[in-house]
Amino acid sequence: MSIWNAIVDGFSPDQIAGTLNSPGQEGTRDAWPDWIHPDIPHGLAQYGIERPWQHQVDGMNSIHSGHHTVIATGTGSGKSLTVWAPVVSQILHHRESKSLADVRKRPSVLYMAPTKALAADQLDSLAKLVNITGGRVQPSTVDGDTPAEVRRWARAYANVILTNPDFAHFSMLAGHDRWTRMWSGLTAIVIDEFHTYRGMMGAQVALVVRRMLRVARHYGANPTVVFLSATANDPASTAGRFLGIPADEISVIDSDTSSHSPSRLVIARGKKVPSVNDDVLVVDAEAEPARRSALKESAIVAARAVDAGASTLVFSRSRAGAESISSLIQENLSERHSRFAHQIAAYRGGYLPEERRELEAALRDGSIRALATTNALELGIDISGLDAVVMSGWPGTHASFRQQMGRAGRSSREGIAVLIARDDPLDQYLAENVEGLLEQAVEAQVFDPTNPYIVSGHVCAAASELPLTEEDASVFGFENTDHFMELTDAGLLTYRGGKWRWNFALGTSAHELVDIRGTGQEVSIIEGCTGTLLGTVSGSQADTTVHPNAIYIHQGSPYMVQSLDEERAIVEPYREEEIRTFAVADTAVDIIDTQVEIPTKSGTLAFGDVLVASRVTGYDTRRNKDGLYLGRTPLEMPLRELPTQGCWWTISEKRCAEVGLTPDILPGALHGLEHAMIGMLPLFATCDRWDIGGLSTAMHLQTASPTIIIHDASQGGAGCAERGFHKARAWLEATVSRLESCPCREGCPSCIQSPKCGNGNSPLSKIGSLILGKALLEDMS
Repeated sequence: MSIWNAIVDGFSPDQIAGTLNSPGQEGTRDAWPDWIHPDIPHGLAQYGIERPWQHQVDGMNSIHSGHHTVIATGTGSGKSLTVWAPVVSQILHHRESKSLADVRKRPSVLYMAPTKALAADQLDSLAKLVNITGGRVQPSTVDGDTPAEVRRWARAYANVILTNPDFAHFSMLAGHDRWTRMWSGLTAIVIDEFHTYRGMMGAQVALVVRRMLRVARHYGANPTVVFLSATANDPASTAGRFLGIPADEISVIDSDTSSHSPSRLVIARGKKVPSVNDDVLVVDAEAEPARRSALKESAIVAARAVDAGASTLVFSRSRAGAESISSLIQENLSERHSRFAHQIAAYRGGYLPEERRELEAALRDGSIRALATTNALELGIDISGLDAVVMSGWPGTHASFRQQMGRAGRSSREGIAVLIARDDPLDQYLAENVEGLLEQAVEAQVFDPTNPYIVSGHVCAAASELPLTEEDASVFGFENTDHFMELTDAGLLTYRGGKWRWNFALGTSAHELVDIRGTGQEVSIIEGCTGTLLGTVSGSQADTTVHPNAIYIHQGSPYMVQSLDEERAIVEPYREEEIRTFAVADTAVDIIDTQVEIPTKSGTLAFGDVLVASRVTGYDTRRNKDGLYLGRTPLEMPLRELPTQGCWWTISEKRCAEVGLTPDILPGALHGLEHAMIGMLPLFATCDRWDIGGLSTAMHLQTASPTIIIHDASQGGAGCAERGFHKARAWLEATVSRLESCPCREGCPSCIQSPKCGNGNSPLSKIGSLILGKALLEDMS
């Protein structure tokens, strides 16, 4: 039986929402550019690469000409060679140059990946070029895990340096005088997986790169910036906004001329189950029969694929989900007496570097047949020969969807992808609108480098690196130096002789003011009885994931949190009845400044600055096997305040009464529509529901009206709420469509229930949400 048949035949007819085919492509090749060093085509011919693809040649010529360039072609289309061929060629030509000026300025290249794992993998992919150049190309990865002696060698000798934004900021920029050789000869900065830089992190990395260009210019270099991304929306404008330059200064290569195998995609839902059992998390007795959870359905599908001989990746939206799926696949294969039952593992962020490297190698050599992972393996890590990809729920964006789907069929074989729709408004909406899913444009890449909560730290860091002048205002998107003076008045900068410098008298590092990933301090998760470091969690997530008595899952094993402070969570193995914990929080949102306000017939649609105050007040406990609610335990946790941006709707009480939203229904209507809208916003912006939050109230103190507020979950805003404001009608229409098509009566996870609700999904009114959504749409017309 074929792998496709083994997967699809296991579904009942009502599970399959649709199947789509993506045809293969022969590809179009072109001759190597005349300026390419002859060792490169001669050497690559030994590996079977006679000629490059047409789009590769176009990209090489653009980079060689010194144009900032975006390479936005498909997964497996050879983007790496497109950038490495011209920059390595320049290194080789320089080594043969007789010019004294050339000898003094050895060219160097700085490659920056979003993760350490991807940078390490790119080093492996450079091995071919290193071999064919006889060691004249000397690459090195440098990051926080790199031994001191390797860093010293890289500073002295490496001409291709592979790193990540964190190390670039804290080491290469903070200590730029130790990297003088690299900066003075820097010819190119390569930004890989550009589509991942969105929201808070996108803004942070944009400012890091702008500071890198500033330091390079100080040392006499003028590097070209090359962006590599398998998926991009309006790449010229996005890259221009990233660098702070006009879009017409960016060259775009987005016509993929490479050959690729055909692929098939099946979109399915969980299997219907007639009664409460191990398969069900939530059951509405008056609704249609409940369906098996996407997590468990994905594990069952993956087990079928593995048993049919497929090497398989299963993507989960969360770390806990990846761990659970791994365990469930093993259980399913054991029940089948499959020889592959012990060749299954989980892979996620938070694992130690050596664990990740071992898992990557095991998947490559086939000793692991299935890997359940978070988006940590979505990126371009070179794991070829995969037969199938299973996505446990919509990945969050079309960009991630294409990346994950593209991991299968990369070795000239047909790729097979399975998307299991979760009980989530967006997942179910997409399952009902399958046609065009593969052609749908990716979402807008939102980030705001001018965010005042971000840019101030970078201004201070830049002033620490080199004194600021009036000309540097444009680096940060400023029209003048007023912000420099504000920081001077605050005592962070000093001003003398027309220049601004970091106030070193403070005794702290300016670079500590910048939080690249917007996660705050990492909290270490330590097994108390052994002292073993199990992993880490970001400080921003610690209150909800590793609060006291929380159940933490590591490699399928449950641990209970004994204590939590700002630096560490102490856990111990938990061997009693398997339970799961879910944090409960209270939230308030104050409107600080209304930037834009549009009147509607009975209220307003607005966008502006808000302050979110939240506190974890307790946790709910549920039995793992059937989701049975076991009770709520109170907690005393600190208050967290988040200044951010949001958009909000108001509607008059009179209008609510006209459409039948009586006082007893209105709170549930507002709450349900808020949940559904949060679930649908990722259709229009590069975010997922965990990047945004919301509040609904029948009487907001500031608006004096029933109000729904949707806000970014990042300090200062990430652009998601603003994107929603500008797409308000389409966003609301998609939300109403989902509410109308969902077959449940009272509301379910596929429409108005939220997995992250801090109020236990109460109160909710599905019919009220639909009435309210239609009323808001009518008021906008």
